Amino acid sequence: MPVLVFGTHNRKKAAELVDLLCGIDVTLRTLADFDDAIEVDESGSTFAENAAAKATAQARHLGQWVLGDDSGLVVDALDGSPGIYSARYAGEKATDADNRRKLLEALVDVRQIERRTAHFACHLALADPRGNVRLTSAGRCSGRIRFEASGSGGFGYDPLFEVVEYHRTFGELSPAVKACLSHRARAMGALVPQLVALLASGAWQADD
Repeated sequence: MPVLVFGTHNRKKAAELVDLLCGIDVTLRTLADFDDAIEVDESGSTFAENAAAKATAQARHLGQWVLGDDSGLVVDALDGSPGIYSARYAGEKATDADNRRKLLEALVDVRQIERRTAHFACHLALADPRGNVRLTSAGRCSGRIRFEASGSGGFGYDPLFEVVEYHRTFGELSPAVKACLSHRARAMGALVPQLVALLASGAWQADD
C-alpha cells in the first residue's frame, strides 16, 4: 500500500489528519516514525510557502511522499498576528499555554467581543520523493477570540477560539464536530479528491 508521511512531529495535529484521511488506501506515517527526519526551517512569508518547504525538503530527505502542513491563527485586531508565527508566538520554546497567555495580553485593550474577530488558516502541500509539489489545498475557519480559555479539547489556541454559530470554542466542541468545521478539515476536504485522482493515475507508484 502507498505510504504517505505527515510532515509534522505534532502528534495531536497528526491524529486529526489521520482521522480526516480515513478510507483512503494509503499507509499513514508521521515524522515520529523516522529517526532521520530533519527539522525544516520555516522561513517562508506565508502559510503556503512554509507548507511547501516542509513537504519538499522532508520528501527529498526521506525519499517518501510527504504532506506538509502550515497553519495558524490570524487575528484581525493584531494585523494578522500571530499568523505564521502561531506555534512560536511567545518564543521558540513556547508552550500552548504561553502562546495563549501572550495572545490574551496582546488583546487586553480590545474589550468588545465583536472586535476580536479571527480565523484559523491551513495550507497543505504534497511532495513526491524527488521533492516536487504535486498537490496543494487551503482551508479556513472564522471565529473570534474569547476573553479566557474554555474547554480542554484540541490544542494550541483552540480553547480561546470561539466558533460564533456554535457559541463554543474548539476546546469545547467534540472532535467529530471540529472535524467538520476546522480549517484543517476544510483544507483536507479540498485535497482528498485530488489525492484520490493521483493514486488512481498510478503516478504514486511510478515515483516510489
